[in-house]
Amino acid sequence: MSELINKVAQSALVTINLEELLHPGERVVYDIKDNLFHGLILREKDFRAFIKENDWTVYDGKNVAIICSADAIVPTWAYMLLATKLQGRANYYVFGDMEALEQALMQEAIAKINPDEYQDAKVVIKGCGSIPVPTYAYVEIMRKLLPVVSSLMYGEPCSTVPLYKKPKAV
Repeated sequence: MSELINKVAQSALVTINLEELLHPGERVVYDIKDNLFHGLILREKDFRAFIKENDWTVYDGKNVAIICSADAIVPTWAYMLLATKLQGRANYYVFGDMEALEQALMQEAIAKINPDEYQDAKVVIKGCGSIPVPTYAYVEIMRKLLPVVSSLMYGEPCSTVPLYKKPKAV
């Protein structure tokens, strides 16, 4: 009987799993509508008192999307004031919905990748996982790695879709 050999494990392929790059912290929405007077306007004195007295520790380590779901005019400084309380507490915060938060978290994670570590590598961008990874993340990782890798593929190391192969030098 012949011995089974795992050729995938022996290959020079480097696998990147984008879902592993994401910060695992809880995602929450802070809706400034809860601070509006009669759901219409933001009163500065009341808002500043809330900012001062609120327990901001509930945002420790969390990823926060700041929105206003009410049809109201909220001054820019109000969002900026919220940021002063989230800074140093929340892992990350953005003005925008959960989709904007996920995009910002992924962009931050991809920005931390050192492309030099993938110089002339054969890279597989993992396709299937337990957490859905938005399409923009796959495009962003391509932008980051295309200048340095020898090849890029999508899928699983045992079944990949070739996307790019560096042209041979003439």
